[in-house]
Amino acid sequence: MLKAFIASQSLRQRPAVCLGLAYFGFCLILRLILLGLSASTVSWGWSTLTAFLTGALFDGFMASIFALPLTWLGAALPLRRSATRPSLLLLTFLFLGLWLLAFFKVSELLFWNEFTVRFNFIAVDYLVYTTEVVANIHQSYPMPLILGGITLFVVAVFYFFRRYGLIAPVLPAQGFLGGRWVWPLTLSLVFLAGLASAGWVGGREGREQNLESTPLESVVARLRHMGQLQPDWSNSVDTELGKNGEYAFLAAFWSNTLPWNQFYLTADNPVDDLRRELKADGVPIPSKGIRCQYDSQAKPKLNVIQITVESLSAKYVGAFGIKDAEEGIDYGQLNLTPHLDRLAQESLWFDACYASGTRTVRGMEALTLSIPPIPGQSVLRRENCEHLGTLGSVFQQNGYDTAFIYGGDGFFDNMSYFFANNGYRVVDRPTQAARGILPSFANAWGACDDDAFAWSMAEADRAYAEGKPFHHFIMTTSNHRPYTWPEGRIRKDLVGRHGGVAYSDAAIGAFIEAARSRPWFRDTLFVIVADHGASVAGKRELEVAKYHIPFLIWSPAHVPARRIPHLVAQMDVATTLLALMDLPRRTTFLGADALAPDYRPRAFISNYQKVGLVREGVLTVLKPVRQSAQYQVDLSSGSLTPLLVARPDLIEATRAYYQGADYLHSHGQLQLDAPR
Repeated sequence: MLKAFIASQSLRQRPAVCLGLAYFGFCLILRLILLGLSASTVSWGWSTLTAFLTGALFDGFMASIFALPLTWLGAALPLRRSATRPSLLLLTFLFLGLWLLAFFKVSELLFWNEFTVRFNFIAVDYLVYTTEVVANIHQSYPMPLILGGITLFVVAVFYFFRRYGLIAPVLPAQGFLGGRWVWPLTLSLVFLAGLASAGWVGGREGREQNLESTPLESVVARLRHMGQLQPDWSNSVDTELGKNGEYAFLAAFWSNTLPWNQFYLTADNPVDDLRRELKADGVPIPSKGIRCQYDSQAKPKLNVIQITVESLSAKYVGAFGIKDAEEGIDYGQLNLTPHLDRLAQESLWFDACYASGTRTVRGMEALTLSIPPIPGQSVLRRENCEHLGTLGSVFQQNGYDTAFIYGGDGFFDNMSYFFANNGYRVVDRPTQAARGILPSFANAWGACDDDAFAWSMAEADRAYAEGKPFHHFIMTTSNHRPYTWPEGRIRKDLVGRHGGVAYSDAAIGAFIEAARSRPWFRDTLFVIVADHGASVAGKRELEVAKYHIPFLIWSPAHVPARRIPHLVAQMDVATTLLALMDLPRRTTFLGADALAPDYRPRAFISNYQKVGLVREGVLTVLKPVRQSAQYQVDLSSGSLTPLLVARPDLIEATRAYYQGADYLHSHGQLQLDAPR
């Protein structure tokens, strides 16, 4: 039947038909592979079956789009009526198209392996940072083998088409389907109809709010909502299976932010509602607005070195004694982190700290701005991210030397720009290279952790020599794919993620030991916290247990060892630190002091679109479009049980925090010079 269908087409259009059908087949093969990889996390219910049906619709639409250029080319070529051979140009473009589409699908597979999702705005972001990303892929995967495999696969597909006469030399067919301009015109109409549908259905919120003023602005504004047409089931893996990777990429390209008022639950007075929640959570607030002025007694100014560890889930730190049920590994027995295990026992150790999000910029946002994770892009990547009230600006107010120290290129994720414009000097690989300081070992993401700590040591020595207290924000890189480190630093039996964790721990241990000999050591607080967990993929709406991260403050001379068992949000780290130091400050922080008697334990977690509040054993999730869900949560296992009796108070609290934070940022009220 396939052969008969293709044979009925004009010789001009056969390559386009073959390309579209091949793409549809590639999508089906990939979806089956992803199903096999995710067999333990899909629901194996109606949504799993529907994922294939829904996915087929998106695949068919995108197949028509990819075939469209070949249909126009085939129609435009000067092919004689008596021609008996397919155009060499058409066959060349068919082969290149097959290769490119196969490459897309393999790229999707690698992206799934990293994030367990289809292409999203992370993939869009990665196009900007080609140097780091391409190098990371090259170092993480056997690219010559993969590219060679893609080429052989495409050759086999192309041979199949030729072998079975699907593009064999025949006279052009006659009739409607064989007409010269029918296919390009038909597929063009399909493309335009698809765009119109995406704009009309997806852009309903924009129409209601009259956001568009011109026809062009209307099209662009509505296309920003095309992602709403994609499936969204309670099982996140089923949802991702039902998507088409290329469509998802385009949706993310058009909509890299998620306006709160357009997608989520809203109320008329977000700042007042936020003030109410802040007061209930023990955050002192002024009579108006949220900007707080804290006075304090004169105390010696302690130095602060904050070590933000890449992708360090709490389960990898032996001191937590966590056994991962999914992996069947008791990490408490692996002894990956002997140095952190010892430090935890000697520290102010927050046993139940939870990360805000899934990427480094989300951790930085929480740790510097002390705000919950606003949906869409991190504030670090948004416009108007300058002159904000940050942890660095507070230290600057108190005469500190402040620096952001990063082993990689701070251009990535706009880190250098954000930190340089918000109270920090930037010390990264390019700035060090300009000084003639080269890394002793590096990979795609930059200098190894040992080098970053060496740079930090030099910066601390310099600040001390100048008689200034200092706050240095160190961001490590080594606990990240491709997981490489200097020879001889860890046990030879450790590879991959386990090796990355072990090397990060070894580098931290070496840094602490070296710091002991420095004159500034005694009066320095060492803050160790992760930016996010290793992975948050799973079958639940939000995998709460996978947001669990280490957070400890170590200073033998100033901070008695103590274990804090209650829930703590990552955005509370900065506020807790400053309260512990009793520094005078003026802030717009939304975080609370986790050590205060009236602190109300909570955590804020998010993925790309869903935001949540964990409080009183309940996870409240807000998601597009103006939806909410509530679950009883078991923090140890991460299991979620739908709440039988709704908690409107927690829905309201969640809405107040997130809408309030979004409002403050979008209206410039997180800036240092913003009016009270």
